Amino acid sequence: MIKILAVIIVTILSITCYADADKDVKIVKFETNYGDIELELYPQVAPKLVANFIKLSNEQFYDETYFHRVIPDFMIQGGDPNTRDGDRASAGTGGPSYRLDDEISAKALGLDKTLVKDSYMARQVPPNHPEANMSLQDLLEQQGYNFKNDLPSIPNTYGALSMANAGPNTNGSQFFIITAKEGTPWLDGKHTVIGKVVKGMDVVHKIENLPRDSRDNPLEENQATIKKVTVK
Repeated sequence: MIKILAVIIVTILSITCYADADKDVKIVKFETNYGDIELELYPQVAPKLVANFIKLSNEQFYDETYFHRVIPDFMIQGGDPNTRDGDRASAGTGGPSYRLDDEISAKALGLDKTLVKDSYMARQVPPNHPEANMSLQDLLEQQGYNFKNDLPSIPNTYGALSMANAGPNTNGSQFFIITAKEGTPWLDGKHTVIGKVVKGMDVVHKIENLPRDSRDNPLEENQATIKKVTVK
């Protein structure tokens, strides 16, 4: 029942948030060796992170990098400049010389109203634990996350383009595209969604299913390279 309720809530939130996100949409295209992926970017949702993504794209920061982490029915991750140098051991550790804050609204995502005991955390937190009756927002704030409730945030649903990070306010260049049909609600509040795929999810699914090593890095002979990124 909790899972069904959560799906309904996320669906309603997605519809509401996408209506706000459609203002001033930007289009970006990834040309990969497996086909093209076209995405919408939402400056209204995450103004600084979208501006950074566009800036890096225009500077050819992403060109000739590859998707270094692919997990079927979860996501594909890219955006690491270290993937250009051939040293596969460093894949996933690179980015620009700066870090940017998260741009997430707990209110828009319903994290301020959802109790831990009624969420995906229910299996991890015993009913009698003090955290069980906390809101997800309070729990995440306790872990160091902070929120900007004036933004119309979007949940981490199927096809979403979201920023990868190493914890609160550590956004750089890395990103991921969600391939899980039911979305990844456990990432809401932790990873900022900046857009979504509008064309080429078949390409995304090809990439997510590439043969990979124990680090989920596609095997060298199969790697999916972003040959060029174009902002329209």
